[in-house]
Amino acid sequence: MSASIDPGSPVAPASASGMAAPDSPTLFAQLRRTLQSGPTLIAFSILMVIVFIAFFAPLLGTSDPVAIDPGQRLRPVSQAHWLGTDSLGRDAYSRAMYGARISLIVGIGAASISVTLGLIIGVIAGYFRMADAIIMRVMDGLMAIPGILLAIALVSLTGASLLTVLVAITLPEIPRVVRLVRGVILTVRSEPYVEAAISLGTRVPALLRRHMVPNTVAPLIVQGTYIFAAAILTEATLSFLGAGLPPEIPSWGNMMAQGRMYFRLMPGLILYPGIFLALTLLSVNVLGDAMRDMLDPRMARKL
Repeated sequence: MSASIDPGSPVAPASASGMAAPDSPTLFAQLRRTLQSGPTLIAFSILMVIVFIAFFAPLLGTSDPVAIDPGQRLRPVSQAHWLGTDSLGRDAYSRAMYGARISLIVGIGAASISVTLGLIIGVIAGYFRMADAIIMRVMDGLMAIPGILLAIALVSLTGASLLTVLVAITLPEIPRVVRLVRGVILTVRSEPYVEAAISLGTRVPALLRRHMVPNTVAPLIVQGTYIFAAAILTEATLSFLGAGLPPEIPSWGNMMAQGRMYFRLMPGLILYPGIFLALTLLSVNVLGDAMRDMLDPRMARKL
């Protein structure tokens, strides 16, 4: 009769990397204490405001963000147009509000897809030695190509659309997640409790699910926050360079790209979406640093 070792038993110590498998009550308690600190609380509040704007943009006094009115072009801030209008007479306030949706869709989509695929591929590469060499050579090849150039090439070949931009941004991030997961799996695989589970006949799916994959949760959460921020910045960069979303789609990058020609006349066309973008990226990065400090005991602070 085969048996397996309970990961919560004393036989299953923390991994050699210094990160124990997260315990749900402790994790939530640490998260609550982390969010009570000043900078982290401010960053979390800013991010929640951006999320609120993205979900409820139609209810925030906005108009059609793609409606063109040549008679209202380049109007200053007024009661009718809270942030003025752009060169085509479109309401800058409405476009900035709806632009939050694009940024969150790209950020969440890129982080979710890259972490999911990277976890699956990384576990295969780390546990199955025969597949490791092939998988990692492919990942090394992808990492050798600059992410922004790969994204521009994909968008140029397949055409500009939200799905294309999302794929172009996600693809360069997958190898980084694969390398992270592979390193954790290789480290955990040599742990005594994993070797004991293998000697007791634990099946591979149960072994991965109980003993190995839980050790990847903490670093993947941190990595996901950085991918979230990087994806938003990459989308804005692609749109600013004219290789991202179609110009009519309200995104912060498109707004800055279309407003740069009129910066002297209407600096707000660049400054307002730039402020939204900067605040979003700053809040996500601060939360990512806080999550890293909370989940990695080697870098933890007294919370």
